Amino acid sequence: MWLLFTVASLISALGTTHGFFGKLHPENPEVTMNVSQMISYWGYPSEEHEVVTKDGYILEVYRIPHGKKNPESRGQRPVVFLQHGFIASATNWIANLPNNSLGFLLADAGYDVWLGNSRGNTWAKRNIYYSPESAEFWAFSFDEMAKYDLPATIDFILKKTGQEKLHYVGHSQGTTIGFIAFSTNATLAKRIEVFHALAPIVSLKHTKSPIKKLALIPPFLFKVIFGNTAFFPHHYFDNFVGKEMCSHEIVNALCSNALFIICGFDHKNLNTSRFDVYLAHNPAGTSVQNAFHWIQVYKSGKFKAFDWGSPVQNMMHYNQPTPPNYNLADMKVPVAVWNGGKDWLAETQDVDLLLSKLPNVIYHKEIPFYNHLDFVWAIDAPQEVYNEIISMIEKDKN
Repeated sequence: MWLLFTVASLISALGTTHGFFGKLHPENPEVTMNVSQMISYWGYPSEEHEVVTKDGYILEVYRIPHGKKNPESRGQRPVVFLQHGFIASATNWIANLPNNSLGFLLADAGYDVWLGNSRGNTWAKRNIYYSPESAEFWAFSFDEMAKYDLPATIDFILKKTGQEKLHYVGHSQGTTIGFIAFSTNATLAKRIEVFHALAPIVSLKHTKSPIKKLALIPPFLFKVIFGNTAFFPHHYFDNFVGKEMCSHEIVNALCSNALFIICGFDHKNLNTSRFDVYLAHNPAGTSVQNAFHWIQVYKSGKFKAFDWGSPVQNMMHYNQPTPPNYNLADMKVPVAVWNGGKDWLAETQDVDLLLSKLPNVIYHKEIPFYNHLDFVWAIDAPQEVYNEIISMIEKDKN
């Protein structure tokens, strides 16, 4: 963000009217759209629903009930639920062109597609008990996403569609909460046909990402710097960066460096004409507590619940003085895994360790040149990942 701020200041000082920064690409209209509008813009049917969790969070969930080519088909369709990663949102699955976005490709392949949002992001900032201005609203991490958000959303989807099971596709933190939820909630696990895990993360022990530098900050100072509410929330500044800056050819490289600095680089596999869309909707935000939980995962090397900071506090939450570990051996749901060889977050050694602990891995593919965000935005994602997911679901259907 500091790099983006520097570039924004430079553009503001020099001005854009004289074409100083090169040719301006046409602005993509999705920059100013919400999720439903982005879906409808490409001619797909769109539904918007609200899911209320047991602890009062209101999550906006979106549905693409069918594709453009198969609206005449009647009856139930297999359901696929897509869950985004850390500081991201449902827009990740529809940010590219229809032939390059998993949400649209699944709809055109004949599936009932649902896009989830985790509490605290742009589209999930409401609670029936707490205001988003309060610290209480933000007192959550991926623990609560797994305990409350996923069960509530999956229950809502299956009731709405009349189906007994669905296919779950998670990216990054979307896999993390899946591993927790499906290993700790046996009833929920029975409702998952297959768990498709893209760039899965349960450990950051071998991460190469500069994000690990945050672990050097003492806990008390971390809260002084970042506060105790929102972490990387979406602001209009991000929209400005995407719309006014990243469409200029000369600053494309600067924008990509800032966008991928924590995830790894793959410039050749990115559609730079979509930068304004990516940055207009990302980062979508989460809680500071969630970010701090990831720091705890890195420092401890263990996949465990949030440490509230004292034995007394932990006793209040877990009835034990230390946070419980999550046991991946209890994750009986069939899992298909895709990871990248150049992923700085879901690093290969950490993924290999994860695979060794899972009892029901039905498929694994490592893409040597993929980074963390290639799984949602890469030009060749259909060829490397999405077509395989669709084929796998099709075989399961038959």
